[in-house]
Amino acid sequence: MTLVRHSPCKVNLLLNILGRRTDGFHELETLFFPVPLTDALTFERGGEGVSLTCNHPDLPVDGTNLVHRAAVRFLGRVGLREGVRIHLEKNLPLAAGLGGGSANAAHTLLGLNELFGHLLPAAALGELAAGLGSDVNFFLQPDPALAWGRGERIEVLPPFNCLRGCHLLLYHPGFGISTAWAYQQLGRFPGALDGRPGRARELADRLVAGDRDAAMASLYNSLEAPALHKHPILKLYQESLRTLGAIGTLMSGSGSTTFAIFPDAVTANAAVAPFEADFGTAGWLRVVEL
Repeated sequence: MTLVRHSPCKVNLLLNILGRRTDGFHELETLFFPVPLTDALTFERGGEGVSLTCNHPDLPVDGTNLVHRAAVRFLGRVGLREGVRIHLEKNLPLAAGLGGGSANAAHTLLGLNELFGHLLPAAALGELAAGLGSDVNFFLQPDPALAWGRGERIEVLPPFNCLRGCHLLLYHPGFGISTAWAYQQLGRFPGALDGRPGRARELADRLVAGDRDAAMASLYNSLEAPALHKHPILKLYQESLRTLGAIGTLMSGSGSTTFAIFPDAVTANAAVAPFEADFGTAGWLRVVEL
């Protein structure tokens, strides 16, 4: 039996760092929004242990890959001696702030659970996901969500109807930003390291209530402070996209992907040519409907 799952990505409409924790992590609140751009995972039962292949030459296929780690933990949890073969077709850019690796891990858990007959309940999958990474739990379900802690505690939200019909332009310039580096640099930016609690809930309430203008004014990412300081071109991307009609722009996660929300398809697609005229065509650029 072969099973294929499409693994989506996300943007953070808000990422607010609340301070450093005693366990070495950072306390945060964030608002995840799913984006229908995907990698693909193919699963097949058989063999021994976990065999992982990938189309992307820069991605390892051993125990340092989140897909491999998720599969090993799943098989260990359910006590299966049968192995699994997995192929990851990587379409999303690496080190992009889009949660692609976390989504791959989550959909590995979901895919294997389906492949082997739903041996684990949702709560057990959530425990495995939390042990793999901060964003993994979000990708076990398809809806927008608030998240706290390291990002592993989530509250699923209703659809944001005020964004219906809007389009999202995402641009990855071809260089990544290390998540570890971004967090390490926060000490240089005290205002970004110790944020005001409650901002994520405020933004979620505005989006659910339909106050789009107030919501767009509330987009925020603490990690922009170190990222834009080191890579000022990221700020130029945002300025350009706003000039081209975006109603909101932000860096997603730890970057380096910039996203822009446009009110409609026409405006979003019309922005592509002038943006590429200014910044070139070497980067990864996509436009999707929200």
